[in-house]
Order: sequence, then C-alpha cells, then structure tokens
Amino acid sequence: MRTLAISVVVALCVITNGAAQSEKLQGVTYRSPGGTTLRLMLDESNVGPGVSVGEMIFPPNSDSGDHQHGALEMFYVVSGEYEHIVNGTSQVLKPGMSGYVKPPDKVRHKTGSAGAKVVVIWVPGDEAKRIASRWTREP
Repeated sequence: MRTLAISVVVALCVITNGAAQSEKLQGVTYRSPGGTTLRLMLDESNVGPGVSVGEMIFPPNSDSGDHQHGALEMFYVVSGEYEHIVNGTSQVLKPGMSGYVKPPDKVRHKTGSAGAKVVVIWVPGDEAKRIASRWTREP
C-alpha cells in the first residue's frame, strides 16, 4: 500500500505541474463552505473504491477545525505552508513534505497568509465521496 501511495503522489506531481499547461483540468472540483477546493482526479469512477486522489487548495488563514476521517489520509504539499495537527501534535509542512492521519486520530488543517496547495490520497477511497457530498460541485 505504501508503494502505491508513493507512486500516486509522484504521478500527481507530474500531473499537477503539467495541468498548468493544459486548458482543461482532470477531474471534478468541489468547494467547501470555507472556500477550500477539492479536485478529485482519481476516484471510484475511474480506479474503483480502493483509493481516491485529489488536489486541495486551502485559502489563506484557513482552519478546518478538529475532525476525524474514516480512512487513511495522506498529504503532499505542492505550495504554501500547511499546518497538520494530529492528536494535538503540530507539524508545519512545506513544499515537498508529506503527512498522514489514520482513523481514529483527530486532525486539524491550518494555513497561513499564503494558503496551501496539496495532493491528498484517501485509502479506502470512499472518504473522498463522503467529503464531496457536503461540498458544492463547481461548474
């Protein structure tokens, strides 16, 4: 599973960098009430329910509040700074760094004045569908 996750992150770094050059981005984008966007690129519609992969863009000075996930959640920071607080222990992630949270850990995501862009992976992938169901689908 670790090898799969690392392979997906590497592939997404290439996809994310190349996407800036293309007109249409892969996937479906959702927006949270707080302004965070989630662009789901790999999910049950194309790889099945085992994994979901997306790009999240957190606005400046955002704070998710404490919450839990029903899946392993892994992040890779593409840009900005992303404070990843797991069970009260804070780690500031910068570009090129990664973090994770496992159920039933409590997690909180915070950004500073620059916001952050991250690649996120959920295993199993149903977690992405659960999150997206509470957000607004972008046109």
